[in-house]
Amino acid sequence: MKENKKEEIRDTENTGSRKIAFLYPGQGSQKCGMGLDFYKNSPEAKKIYDQAEEALGIPIRDICFTENEQIHITEYTQPALVTTCLAMTRALEQQGIFPDLTAGLSLGEYAAVAAAGGLSDTDAICLVRKRGLLMQNTIPAGEGAMSAVLGMEAEKIEKILKQIPDVTIANYNCPGQIVITGRTEEVKKAGEQLKEAGARRVLPLKVSGPFHSPLLAPAGEELAKEMERIKFRELKVPYVANAVAEKETDAHKIPGLFVTGVSSPVKWQQSMELMVKEGVDLFLEIGPGKTLSGFMKKIAPEAKVLSLSTWTDLEQLQKEL
Repeated sequence: MKENKKEEIRDTENTGSRKIAFLYPGQGSQKCGMGLDFYKNSPEAKKIYDQAEEALGIPIRDICFTENEQIHITEYTQPALVTTCLAMTRALEQQGIFPDLTAGLSLGEYAAVAAAGGLSDTDAICLVRKRGLLMQNTIPAGEGAMSAVLGMEAEKIEKILKQIPDVTIANYNCPGQIVITGRTEEVKKAGEQLKEAGARRVLPLKVSGPFHSPLLAPAGEELAKEMERIKFRELKVPYVANAVAEKETDAHKIPGLFVTGVSSPVKWQQSMELMVKEGVDLFLEIGPGKTLSGFMKKIAPEAKVLSLSTWTDLEQLQKEL
């Protein structure tokens, strides 16, 4: 059954023999106005936004489409961004473009699983609303922080962090860019030591907590309870899981990977390297901004990367494929 479904998807593609990966950005890429042109131009995209607003009971369309501060508050950012990414995905699929693999950076992983068929769009959106609340409330505001470390090898950062309590790596984004996470004062101390050890820059990030830190393990435990009420479905295509940087096709493993992902590092560079080895020859970033495209230029400079964040991009994409 699974193989037949995959074949059905391939039959509708207009992409020849290309192997396509859909990539989804994480928190921080959101911006006011995102997705409005898709809402206006695509009935499928409009449906996603309308269903999300009804299911969540919050004005998700206003949060996405108008100037507001809520879009930068984690509990609203997460469902707003996933709603937008999935609305864009469904509009893309209406043009006959489907993925062979998917992946998402942190929050984007939920859109990736939904795009791969493992979750309904509404379940994915409601789940990240709960995830956002848990991540926001587990550690009191001001007690957790994150910083981007530029120009230092991951192995060297790991060695230094072993000597500093409550600070770990949150993201392996790309060569030369690692994010650290943990208790606020300890992250600050770690930053000073890393600069002394040769890091080119250490930049504090504007975040509300120590995301992807063991400190958030309680949030993962609560998220596990939430997922007991959700039906995970057979995947149509594999997705590459952040926590392990491996392809996953077993729907039963997704909840455990989501739980682990709350408090463990995002292995994005390793995930993209795996996709390259798997023969992906077109990476399509779906969602606002071009953060992932920038990472790919450093991970695999030879890879073809396109981005879809506006309706004009979708029209241009038709010519590229």
